Amino acid sequence: MLKTAAVWCKDPRSLQAIEAALVEAGMVQVICRSKNEAMELAVGGKCSALIVDFDLPEASEVAKLASRLSPPQRPVLLAMSHEWPETGPAFQSGANRILYKPLGVAQVKEACTASRKPMKGSRRKSARIEMKTLVYLELASGTVPAVGINISAHGIAVQATEAVPLSASLPFHCVLPGTHHKLRGHVDVIWADEEGRAGAFFSDLGPTSRKHLQHWLSKHHEHDKDAARILLPPDSASFSAPRG
Repeated sequence: MLKTAAVWCKDPRSLQAIEAALVEAGMVQVICRSKNEAMELAVGGKCSALIVDFDLPEASEVAKLASRLSPPQRPVLLAMSHEWPETGPAFQSGANRILYKPLGVAQVKEACTASRKPMKGSRRKSARIEMKTLVYLELASGTVPAVGINISAHGIAVQATEAVPLSASLPFHCVLPGTHHKLRGHVDVIWADEEGRAGAFFSDLGPTSRKHLQHWLSKHHEHDKDAARILLPPDSASFSAPRG
């Protein structure tokens, strides 16, 4: 049985890219004409994926509602947005993935193909293993060193030497503790506080880096199950663009 993707978007060019990508991914598209229709499909468990255009008013309301549903109702949430700082509301909504405009068929297809894999819980509930290693964040102002606190297959929490700006596709690199394997890629920083703590999800990891990370996690999870953490921001964390 084909998976269904509910799409709340009114931009013709974006809809063309989404339609082409869904066909290639073997999914059925259902275009929603209103926010109520999108929410009804999500709450009714009638879509495996929900694609929401954050240029539409009240898109955040739809996304937040969908992200708070429990399985099997909860769809994979894909939020369409422009580059940071426009991605702020999309990150706050609990989206599993950000689709950056202008949409490309390959980008949407990859996200939709990934959405067909069984979900083991939301990204915020992924088991995280404690780690201590230097993580280098490539900010516009230069390289900022941070200490890795914990890590999972989906993201990493760090303690930096200065406040980390909320941002999308931020380059980073680090060495996995106890190995010579370097992780290199990009992260989406989705929360941060003034003390330098930040939580980020991997937006791009190369095949080699992902392979090394998965092997490291499986090895350490067996010996350190009590160290699993949930990536939730402290009360002092920020969800809006920092001032300055």
